[in-house]
Amino acid sequence: MFQPLQGVRVVDLSQVLAGPYATYQLALMGAEVIKIEKPGEGDWTRTGGLVQELSDRRMGLGFLTQNAAKKSVTIDLKTPEGLETAKKLVATADIFIENFKPGVAEKLGLGYDVVRQIKNDIVYCSISAYGQSGPLSRRPAYDHIIQGMCGIMLTTGKPGDGPTKVGAPYVDFATGMNAAMAMIAGLMEVKRTGAAVRLDVAMLDTALMLMASLMTQHRTANWKPAQNGNEAWSASPSSGAFETADGVLMLAANNERQFRNLCLAIDRSDILEDVRWHTPEARRQNGIELRETLNRTFLARAAEEWEEILEAVDVPAARIRGLEEILADPHVTVRKLLCELRLDGHDGPIHVPSLSFTANGQPITPLSPPPTLGSDTESVLRDLKIDSSGGDRLSQVCSDAL
Repeated sequence: MFQPLQGVRVVDLSQVLAGPYATYQLALMGAEVIKIEKPGEGDWTRTGGLVQELSDRRMGLGFLTQNAAKKSVTIDLKTPEGLETAKKLVATADIFIENFKPGVAEKLGLGYDVVRQIKNDIVYCSISAYGQSGPLSRRPAYDHIIQGMCGIMLTTGKPGDGPTKVGAPYVDFATGMNAAMAMIAGLMEVKRTGAAVRLDVAMLDTALMLMASLMTQHRTANWKPAQNGNEAWSASPSSGAFETADGVLMLAANNERQFRNLCLAIDRSDILEDVRWHTPEARRQNGIELRETLNRTFLARAAEEWEEILEAVDVPAARIRGLEEILADPHVTVRKLLCELRLDGHDGPIHVPSLSFTANGQPITPLSPPPTLGSDTESVLRDLKIDSSGGDRLSQVCSDAL
């Protein structure tokens, strides 16, 4: 099995999406993730989701998505006993992660300077909306707020639609992936230097890096992005979205080989002979006419037919699918991007994500289901010989979280 982080212990104070998704990836790679939660309530996502029975049990779908293979320990961080218990856990950890608003961890008594004194070779990861520094650092935010801030909403949708949000919380999950990479890099730096590492992972930073090519073009060439609908960023008139007899085909014929193969495959060799479209520059100058010509041709057949025809000549193309269809595709099944888990007392399987890569030809999946609230408090503290006197009090710590 691929368990490169076996032996690494993570003390996880994060909740909701970005932080828990970061530590979920570490857990699937073998790390022992000890999730500290508010007694009696736990992670806010425990009560969310579409299956009420699970939400009533504080095992909501929003929680199940990114918390398998972890341990849940309930500690009241706002009591002296609870804080002392948490510090004893930190003393055994390799990684400490929190996603409070900047300054909250310090107020709780678990800021970087304190944690570094407890464990001088700790990897300390903070996830926040805007980072630990800068004029916006103290602001709270969620995914859709960051989408509004980062500029992506004014590039999404068709011209005239108005600002349009991306249809998934991609900033949250991308931030989680970014944080996971940062923590693994932090472990390597600690191994190299023996000194603690402080990591500052921000949702806004991540969102902007997902738009890296747009930032480069804007700052270097003074180019201003606009809503581009379903068209390709290459701006090639033989790429983008094309209507077919029964749906929309996404097409990318950007280079000369792809363009030639496209024209031959759709039985339009006449396009290749037309002087208006002999070169990439000529095609850009006469792009409207070329798109109209291609559109008329694509309307003659179904999207799936065109996809098969173009696949045979190595021209990238795909008909637009819904989530239900792509998840039912044999390819996704073979890749095992989702795995099934069983929860005691719940009929039927729970489907949770695997890691987004395979290792040695195998998917990387959780070895245990998500923990019930506080299920590991006694065993974790006992095994680590930590006094649990602060473990059962009610805490308000989650109300201060991002």
